[in-house]
Amino acid sequence: MKIETLKEIIEKKLSNEQFTVLTNLSNGSSEIFKIGTPLSKNFISYKDEIENYYNLKKSGVIDDTEIFIQNYIKPVEVIIVGAVHIAQYLIEFLKHLNFNITIIDPREYFVSKQKFQNIKIINKWPDEAFENFQTNSNMALITLTHDPKIDDPALKHALKQKFFYIGALGSKKTHENRCKRLNEDGFNDEEIASIHGPIGIKLGGKSAPEIALSIVAQLVSEINKF
Repeated sequence: MKIETLKEIIEKKLSNEQFTVLTNLSNGSSEIFKIGTPLSKNFISYKDEIENYYNLKKSGVIDDTEIFIQNYIKPVEVIIVGAVHIAQYLIEFLKHLNFNITIIDPREYFVSKQKFQNIKIINKWPDEAFENFQTNSNMALITLTHDPKIDDPALKHALKQKFFYIGALGSKKTHENRCKRLNEDGFNDEEIASIHGPIGIKLGGKSAPEIALSIVAQLVSEINKF
């Protein structure tokens, strides 16, 4: 591998970009690939397979070839709205699964450095928080406050930005009311149906760690659909 390629890999890893390193095992040539990047003559014959591996975030040797693909996956950004008890357990699970985590909560009382060490915390209302926070469809939103004044603005933002996962804590009745408000605010049925509410898969648990586990399981399940 050329030193220039190695330096570029290090730079891209530090910037948390998603990219792929291609290596032709028969001659040792390597290059970096992203969708839209032209391929050299060493790899152009395998364009479809390479793009398929890239989209599936899969690493390995393409069948019946000497082409090795190593995917470097950008960590998924998870935004948690509500610095509540369940959030503490969520963070413990998410930290071990290579997620980047941000907590948004305008309530000073709930935001404690002791509870959420080494986690990015934005002590603002969601509307304000998102003004200086770049978001995209590679993000997930989890709302936990039960307070429409806090949760609803975050849900609206996530729907507009087409977050790949949106989940909201609350009972079925709470979610029905939430859906009505979103509908009145101009969101259609398909958009509203993309919200997982009540959030989490059905594990039958009631405690905070069990609820957190059900949320993380649902989130991981959504990621692995792609």
